[in-house]
Amino acid sequence: MKAHTKETQAAMTPQKSLEYLKAGNQRFQDNLKVDRDLLDQVKDTSNGQYPFATVLSCIDSRVSSELIFDQGIGDIFSARVAGNFVNEDILGSMEFACKLAGTKLVVVLGHTSCGAVKGACDNAKMGNLTKLIEKITPAVNAVSEPKDASLRNSKNIEFVDNVSKKNVELTIERIMKESDVLADMQNNGEIMIVGAMYDIHSGAVTFYE
Repeated sequence: MKAHTKETQAAMTPQKSLEYLKAGNQRFQDNLKVDRDLLDQVKDTSNGQYPFATVLSCIDSRVSSELIFDQGIGDIFSARVAGNFVNEDILGSMEFACKLAGTKLVVVLGHTSCGAVKGACDNAKMGNLTKLIEKITPAVNAVSEPKDASLRNSKNIEFVDNVSKKNVELTIERIMKESDVLADMQNNGEIMIVGAMYDIHSGAVTFYE
């Protein structure tokens, strides 16, 4: 498979971009990856890049967007930070990816058993990680069940995963609130912003459109 060109990128729509990622994840689950010559794609993209999607995911070593969506070089912009939240720098990166580089889809990708979310559930404190975890705390507070404080910690994986999903939702809300560029593009139908969760046990991605 060849790398995307200016023409193939222009032919992509937000919905088509989403379908590409869904199909890629299904291939990943089925262990039927597309045959790619990555060095050939290096040559294809040496004079320019034309990705169709931007994915914000966690730094977790099990959640590489290129792998779980079966994409090659030049196909997606991949932004990664523990807990997949946004700040000024990531929002600026997303604005570049969509407004200037032409991607049609933004995916905020959380995952099950997220270590950063576990830290937030436990109110962990350690160096710079303390400040990072504070950015996920609103998601912890937004999940009302269980009310028993003894069950609201990293040992309760169901709670952890519910917080991860809520964190995705709140991150999308922040994108829409804090980036006029991306909000306008979404409202005009130029891009689509969606949330998703990756299951580390099955390899499946569930999208929340």
